[in-house]
Amino acid sequence: MISVGVIGATGYAGAELVRILAAHPGVELTILTSRKYAGKRMDDVFPALRGHVDLRCEPFEIERVCEVADVVFTALPHSVPMNIVPKLIENNIKVIDLSADFRFSDPGRYASAYEVHSCPELLEKAVYGLSEIFFERIAEAELVGNPGCYPTCTLLPLIPLLKDGIISSSGIVVDAKSGVSGAGRGLSLTTHFCEANESVKAYKVAVHRHEPEIESILSQSAGLDVDITFVPHLMPMSRGMETTIYAPLAGDAAADDVGACLGRYYERKKFIRIHTDGTPPDTRNVRYTNFCDIGYVIDKSNRRLILMAAIDNLVKGAAGQAVQNMNIMTGQDEDCGLTTVPFPV
Repeated sequence: MISVGVIGATGYAGAELVRILAAHPGVELTILTSRKYAGKRMDDVFPALRGHVDLRCEPFEIERVCEVADVVFTALPHSVPMNIVPKLIENNIKVIDLSADFRFSDPGRYASAYEVHSCPELLEKAVYGLSEIFFERIAEAELVGNPGCYPTCTLLPLIPLLKDGIISSSGIVVDAKSGVSGAGRGLSLTTHFCEANESVKAYKVAVHRHEPEIESILSQSAGLDVDITFVPHLMPMSRGMETTIYAPLAGDAAADDVGACLGRYYERKKFIRIHTDGTPPDTRNVRYTNFCDIGYVIDKSNRRLILMAAIDNLVKGAAGQAVQNMNIMTGQDEDCGLTTVPFPV
């Protein structure tokens, strides 16, 4: 049994981690921390957890965490984890960080998107936690930078096709849509009910911080520079994410070639489901699960591949993939604790 702690347990991603880990047969939750709710029981903060989690939230104290946990998830805003993760690593604790602090191997690229990194030496040791792509490296890692939700839903469909040269590395357009929980639990005018309900709007057009993360991993995976146009949208739903990706074909590939490439790459990947019949993925069919559904259609007249992917932004896009990475790091079955059957309706 692995002792696990969640730092920042009362944000949306943190609470989702607690929900998943509470039913995980291979772990014991030993500490949950929260600055705002220190002293309160987790099931008082989130009554849905009554009968499943009776731990009290504690203020964060590094010594206390190191005493009771073998693995720690840091579900905190960027710039906070990089100040506490070095101490956790020094104490031989495996860390999965859900912020952006350890997603970039290049400190300059992190600084250009966020700020100057306080422990750039750890960036070389951190492994990008896109589970299906970097499995072998994750298995040897002490520190994993868990991908963002938009990058996960964009990278999984694109990487195999770029690596096989089926699509061009330039002219890729990503039209991405997220439920409101993707903005986090903090108060914001744009996520108030009256502002978000019955409305769809683009935001941070071509300047979203996930764009350099996506481009960095695509370039690394494809072995050449990849540039994208990335436009995120806020959708009036609690959870879920869909990306529609327009990519110029590099040659004469047909739909069967696309399907064969994706099928070959993800043949033994339990959480990737390929729609080979051209039907678009639907966020409704992946809610509360760690699945990524991928569909594709070729626009023949324009020689363009249209890729579509759907995930639950809080599960495969955050907490579920983080638990998947923990499983890989600790030698457990990759899907342990993550076998929720999707809801039909």
